[in-house]
Amino acid sequence: MKTTLDSPSLDQTPGVVALAALRGPVADRTGFPPAKAKTRIEIVTVPKSGYERAQQNGIGIDIDDDLIQRILSVHYETVKITTILSKRDLRRLVLRKPDLVFSGVKYFDFEDGRLWLNDYLDRFDIPYMASSKAALDNESDKARAKDLMNDADIPTALYFTTGPGEHPTHACVPIAFPLFVKPVAGGDSRGVDEKSIVNDFAAFEAKVQDIHDVHKSRSLVETYLSGKEYSVGIFEDACSGKLTAMPVEIIVAENGNGDRILDFQTKCDDAETVVAVSDAKVHAELCRIAEKAFRALGGKSLGRIDVKMNHEQLPHFMEANLMPGLREGYFYRACSLNLGLSYEQMILKIATNGLAGSTALRSLETP
Repeated sequence: MKTTLDSPSLDQTPGVVALAALRGPVADRTGFPPAKAKTRIEIVTVPKSGYERAQQNGIGIDIDDDLIQRILSVHYETVKITTILSKRDLRRLVLRKPDLVFSGVKYFDFEDGRLWLNDYLDRFDIPYMASSKAALDNESDKARAKDLMNDADIPTALYFTTGPGEHPTHACVPIAFPLFVKPVAGGDSRGVDEKSIVNDFAAFEAKVQDIHDVHKSRSLVETYLSGKEYSVGIFEDACSGKLTAMPVEIIVAENGNGDRILDFQTKCDDAETVVAVSDAKVHAELCRIAEKAFRALGGKSLGRIDVKMNHEQLPHFMEANLMPGLREGYFYRACSLNLGLSYEQMILKIATNGLAGSTALRSLETP
């Protein structure tokens, strides 16, 4: 993935806050005092190998545990990595009552069923860094997410869901070609390739069958949007509830069919280019639609909203990720290009926001 800064400076970019204070030593740049805060943070993860590797399916955010521990340890007194093997480990975690759980884990699949981490932490009033299960359910089911957009009057492409044989003839297809076909669930553009744009019934049938066979999923079929593609990072202030939207444009080369698709292989190859959005009107509209979509999904703390223009250059909600990757992907690029944040500063902002939410909650509970 390439990032370019060939755009107005931070002071000039529309809707961007200039961070002149973010210069000098690390402690000054990040706004943290030199002394470590007496705060206990646990980075919760799952085993990386062994029979427990199946727990990897429950990871929503790909993070480098060791790197994040090193970053946070500079500013906080106690930062430990906790690997969860069993429910007993989770019970020990809540008994320790950390000030913040920093984790990319969505859920654990134990022998007696699935347990969602953030809902479990909510039961014990332990702060965490992302959205609740209800919001994650809204986001992960792409059809449900689009229904919520329609309810909130947020533009999104016409769509239907299907499986092999459910729409057996051209006449049964309820919206006009060309169409875009992808799995109804899943991230990272899995199931998206050059055959996702379908111009006729035979191509439609073949792609729906492929998604069923390879990805074991139903298909989401929507009107193909031919315009530019964007991703908008979102930060929610835990105290005020104010949202900060951070749009970037994603540019992809034409494929063999002459189409520009942000597909799975493009992401694997890091072949896309990410640039700042310099047009003030487009920047403002992307912020507006992304913030509204984040609210409609019930998002909390942080997230990413994907938007694409139609042939008339009108922005449409595509999908969302309420647990965006915290390596050097789109969310970090959005923070860097819009707010001028380094990777370290982004991680610290996420942590301080989680801790601020904890402080705000406790102040409300104090008589």
